[in-house]
Amino acid sequence: MTQQPSSQPSTLEGWLRYLESIHPSTIDMGLERTREVFQRLALDFSSIRVITVAGTNGKGTTCAMLEQALEQTGHRTCVYSSPHILDYRERLRVSGQMLSEQAHCQAFALVEQARAGTSLTYFEFGTLAALVLIAQQQPDFAILEVGLGGRLDAVNILDADIAVITTIDLDHQDWLGDTRELVAAEKAGIFRRNGQAVVGEPQPPANLVDIADNLNLDVSWQGRDFSFRVEHNCFYWQGQNGVSCSGPLPAIPPANASTALAVLQRLGVLAELDVATLLANIRLAGRCQLIGEHPTVLVDVAHNPQSANYLLQQISKYAAPKVHLVVGMLKDKDIGACLGPFASLSPSWYLAPLGGPRGASATMLANLLPDGQKVLECQSVQDAYSKALQQAQQQDLVVVFGSFFTVAEILSITTS
Repeated sequence: MTQQPSSQPSTLEGWLRYLESIHPSTIDMGLERTREVFQRLALDFSSIRVITVAGTNGKGTTCAMLEQALEQTGHRTCVYSSPHILDYRERLRVSGQMLSEQAHCQAFALVEQARAGTSLTYFEFGTLAALVLIAQQQPDFAILEVGLGGRLDAVNILDADIAVITTIDLDHQDWLGDTRELVAAEKAGIFRRNGQAVVGEPQPPANLVDIADNLNLDVSWQGRDFSFRVEHNCFYWQGQNGVSCSGPLPAIPPANASTALAVLQRLGVLAELDVATLLANIRLAGRCQLIGEHPTVLVDVAHNPQSANYLLQQISKYAAPKVHLVVGMLKDKDIGACLGPFASLSPSWYLAPLGGPRGASATMLANLLPDGQKVLECQSVQDAYSKALQQAQQQDLVVVFGSFFTVAEILSITTS
């Protein structure tokens, strides 16, 4: 066990405060600093198969389905994902379970020792600590979710045995570019020459295909090499070599389930799977999560146009007489494009500010809504949620969305 100097934090909360204080910016694109510290750590990943998952949306649910499928077939997994909702330890799951605060603190101490003054962002430091913990656990598979982009994201210091891209759309334009082609090029940074890849985006930009060809990738494409269809709440999947399977419509976007199944086929475990049971049971916190009845309450972390449109489709399935929308967003998101389509529901809006320099005010949200909406500007997310519950009738639907921060505010008071 590593003995921490007395000057280092002794609690997980203390370490997280420390991580926030040691780098001048929360995002600092580039792998040089992270790779330098990673090499000093001398971690052994030689026996661990690495699956790296990038994409605008669907990363978390795809990772969760891979995790649950591999565990079902007797393989041990570690999943690194971000951001967390309520507990930092959510970012690393070992066979579906969180590790102790002490384990995280010890990993942070090892990274602190190895960095030797090298400046790391909060995410970079946390990623290296997660890799320390994964190397200690020596799972069969490490499933790594890209935090931002792909090419310059900290998880990309590892070479993936299979690189996965779920979807490609606009988000984080200041960092990734303002066209799908630019976004695709960043996400393609997780590819490796002569490597394996699965692309779940059904309409990939032409440059993504060119990049895959130039790298001589062995790649499976959604819509060409594998596909799915949904009929009467049943999910049907067609893979390569005539392989097919089916089951109930999952509680995650079916396109992500299809992508995960394509990865599992490449891994050679699909034949061992009870796919119907997997589809019936796949869940992930904060993704169309049902947390209340009478009125029905859904929470979802949707925060860009693509994920917001998927949420809108799910809302329509409830056929509720009235929809109440509790929304808090970051001001660097495309707020108008996210919220505009919901006007078709004739909803009641309960708008809340988010704290911090990136948080949008309730007034800013209101100003970006279409004209003629029924809007209530509230003091906080919890205030907005309380007011929505007061106004909603038993058969109505209350939906909380717009950010991980927004969902976290509500789950913190509704779950133990």
